[in-house]
Amino acid sequence: MRHGDKIKNLSRTASHRAALLSNLTCQLIQYKRITTTLAKAKALRVYAEPLITKSKKDSTHNRRVVFSYLQSKEAIKELFGVISDKVADRPGGYTRIIKLPRRVGDAADMAMIELVDFNTLYTKDAEETAAKKTRRSRRGGGSKKASEATVEAAAPVAEATEAPATPEETSTDEAPAEDTTNS
Repeated sequence: MRHGDKIKNLSRTASHRAALLSNLTCQLIQYKRITTTLAKAKALRVYAEPLITKSKKDSTHNRRVVFSYLQSKEAIKELFGVISDKVADRPGGYTRIIKLPRRVGDAADMAMIELVDFNTLYTKDAEETAAKKTRRSRRGGGSKKASEATVEAAAPVAEATEAPATPEETSTDEAPAEDTTNS
């Protein structure tokens, strides 16, 4: 029975598991988003979030504690520099796990784990900037604001050029198309 056994072993020895989680955490810190199996992502969240919490207070002791877990100077620089600045006001929950379709080879449950503050799609600032953007189509149709701005911007240019030709002034050299439908 496994009463009280809360550690996720991932079918690995303790040293193999420590190396795996250390490498995954370094990759998460470097790339801000990684794709792995769901079980590894859940184990990684438990491993990485306390390290990110320690990075919020930049002291020599915290750097040494985190380095004992990660063994990567580059990851420590990134964690105590860029990441700690972004997560300074967040009380926890630094990572997000998004389930992905199963892997083709062995049908393993896949997931993407990412740092929450580095995804610009879900932040409020991105929603505001997305709302401000106007869409343009090839046909020239669009929202009223975009078309009004285009008309106002083009008005001085139209005055400087000649007036467009009327349909009577333009001649068509082409013969009318024949009706090719069968009756």
